[in-house]
Parts: sequence; C-alpha cells; structure tokens
Amino acid sequence: MSSKKPADNNDIGVLDRDKNKVGKPKKYKVILLNDDFTPMGFVVVLIHYVFKKDATTAYKLMMDIHDKGKGLMGIYSKEIADTKSSRCNAVARESGYPLKSIVETT
Repeated sequence: MSSKKPADNNDIGVLDRDKNKVGKPKKYKVILLNDDFTPMGFVVVLIHYVFKKDATTAYKLMMDIHDKGKGLMGIYSKEIADTKSSRCNAVARESGYPLKSIVETT
C-alpha cells in the first residue's frame, strides 16, 4: 500500500466578476387612437374596464382621444403595456368596433 497524502486545496481562488450594472427597464406608453365609428360611451367603458380608470378620468381620456386624435392611457413595463394594448384591441374587435391601441417607447 502506498501512503499518499491528500492534495492540499488551500490555494482556492476567487474569480473576478465583471460589474455589469443593470439599468432601469424601459417604459412603454399605451395610446388609444381615435376613429369615426366607435361610440364615445363604449370608449369610456373600455378605458374603465381595461385600464382601471375611474369614470371621471375615463371620460376625460375619451375626450382627449376625441379632440386630439389619440390619448395616453398609461406608462407601463413592456409586458404589461403589450397585454393591456392586446386586451383593449380584442375587446373592441369582439364588440364590432375598429378602435385600436398602440404601444410606443417613452
């Protein structure tokens, strides 16, 4: 039998890591676009339902859309903005209206 000593593992080193700073995630705007066919009342209900705005705020946003051609519904992370926009477009289509929302970077 040979008598070998276990290897000395006292020379364990630490790997240097690059300090990658993670910046804040981008934010995205959900914008509702005006059209000539969707009733104003439906737009108010849609804003309340999808974007969780109270009745007064929903009415003011609808008037912005009507007067200016578009209105800002909110600023969200990418996933939430895409989900709210898709949901808004789907509800409008299911109801037979051409109302459309888009997502833009801030």
